[in-house]
Amino acid sequence: MSIWSIDAQTVTHSIQLAVAPVFFLTAVAGMIGSVAGRLARIIDRARKLEESLRTATDHELIARSLTELHYLRERGRLANVSIALLTMCGMCIGLTIVLLFVGQAYGFSGQSYAVLSFLVGVLAFVLALCCFLWETIMATRILDFHMLSQAKAAARKVTDDQKS
Repeated sequence: MSIWSIDAQTVTHSIQLAVAPVFFLTAVAGMIGSVAGRLARIIDRARKLEESLRTATDHELIARSLTELHYLRERGRLANVSIALLTMCGMCIGLTIVLLFVGQAYGFSGQSYAVLSFLVGVLAFVLALCCFLWETIMATRILDFHMLSQAKAAARKVTDDQKS
């Protein structure tokens, strides 16, 4: 008897069992796209800042740009870690699919390995989400709302001066 002689019902059940984690892979792919887009924006902003620093002479502008570059570096690292974790998650989920399919189709008792690879994949996904959340928090930390307050105060002063 050949290992390729499998009845249709077994093949159908194997495919059904292995397809469920594929939906998780779709979420992972979407997250990788999202984080990669943010990383591209971080890199573009860093390049723009570096270019403006080459010709800058204002010490306050230089200090602010260097601070922002530091934050961009940290955000880039978090995005890279998130992408690495998401890639690991995708690999674990792919391994889960293979183990479930092979186990069902050929009687390989790899369910415990499939459960382990799925759990490692989910853990990697959760850690990637944590990195993504921290990166988005860092993105707003660099915003200088003090500048907005100064602009509003200057606008009020101009309005008050016009009324006088």
